[in-house]
Amino acid sequence: MLSDREVLSTLSMVKNEHLDVRTVTLGVSLLDCARESLSAFVDAVHARIITQARDLVAVCDEVGERFGIPVVNKRISVSPVAVAAAPFDARGMVEVACALDAAAREVGVDFIGGFSALVEKGMAKGDLALIEAIPEALARTERLCSSVNVASTRAGINMDAVALMGRTIKATAKATRERDGLGCAKLVVFANIPEDVPFMAGAYLGVGEPSSVINVGVSGPGVVRKAIDRAVAENPGIHLGELAEVIKRTAFKVTRVGEIIGREVARLLGVEFGIVDLSLAPTPNVGDSVGEIFQSLGLGAIGMPGSTAALAMLNDAVKKGGAFASTRVGGLSGAFIPVSEDRTIAQAAADGFLSLSKLEAMTAVCSVGLDMVAIPGSTSAETLSAIIADEMAIGVINKKTTAARIIPVPGKEAGERAVFGGLLGEATIMPVHPNPCCEAFIRRGGFIPAPLQSLIN
Repeated sequence: MLSDREVLSTLSMVKNEHLDVRTVTLGVSLLDCARESLSAFVDAVHARIITQARDLVAVCDEVGERFGIPVVNKRISVSPVAVAAAPFDARGMVEVACALDAAAREVGVDFIGGFSALVEKGMAKGDLALIEAIPEALARTERLCSSVNVASTRAGINMDAVALMGRTIKATAKATRERDGLGCAKLVVFANIPEDVPFMAGAYLGVGEPSSVINVGVSGPGVVRKAIDRAVAENPGIHLGELAEVIKRTAFKVTRVGEIIGREVARLLGVEFGIVDLSLAPTPNVGDSVGEIFQSLGLGAIGMPGSTAALAMLNDAVKKGGAFASTRVGGLSGAFIPVSEDRTIAQAAADGFLSLSKLEAMTAVCSVGLDMVAIPGSTSAETLSAIIADEMAIGVINKKTTAARIIPVPGKEAGERAVFGGLLGEATIMPVHPNPCCEAFIRRGGFIPAPLQSLIN
């Protein structure tokens, strides 16, 4: 039973501290949409999504209004399209992408994810067709998101896929050059992708999931920062162990709210409840920033020495508090540091406190990885692949999910600004080493073998 003080604290979170449910994602399986012809498959996919998701937005709004806690984003994830549409070629994959986008627009959701492939051990015909289709698919759609898993701790790193994704990101940026390479903001390269991901742009419904399921992503960086500020105001000498406890208790409340909302939405839609993703995910709004948490902990800006340790503490405390509040935790879970989507992180990058190298180091302890990082459009495909390979290695060796969502902004160089709009925000373009000399390494291709699971050091 919650005390009066805890109830009042939660009300204050809603009213003053940006507490909301960041995403309710309806997972929709497409595996039973298999048909011999492309047109029949596209029709089946469109009908399946419309049937399953037509009430999603209305129900989320109704539940949010009833509980007084807004559901900010309503989204859909589908089965990996490379599996569901495996018989079709790249042209067919583009048609499937357009059908998914049209269905998402028709039911009023923000994004639809699942234009995805899992290629950590090799690329099948459907995987190659989907990856080939990505640039045109993301250029012709507005709400579609795509992801490709190229590595895992058990399989190693598929360097052929890494090289291919470097070229695909370049082509996607070129195809959306009028919008600062916006297509790349909806494309993620993963290592160790989880089976259930409710967060865009990497969202997809795993093949082991039910036909339809509700997953919830909670937010709350503003809530955590305010809780730290209150604790410091009450006790200026508070140490980091006590602040970790404050973060843990706050994460518990935030997660509890997410689970209550998610279960009610699932009940009203008549589908199963899946998981709560515990991730602290920022928005470009003032007061809803992960970067501001670092300042409250005593760092001048994210990126300064001490940032990796602070992020590790934050990540762990969020997981501990959230896991105690929910019976089903999944997804990515932790703290995100997407550069363009967080006003304070974007400012730290613009001021030179946060470099690409420091970001890479911090991804060793956070969810998910190099996220929404704008780099010069002149960066070569091989250099992009090398950056991806470094990030994949961090995930593979440390047995954690990592990802790269990098945007080579066409026609712009380091120091200029890239604007993506909405939740995707804007950011100053970060410099990349002027003479990376990594082409020969990337062109070797093949596999980097899976790491030894013993003798860990």
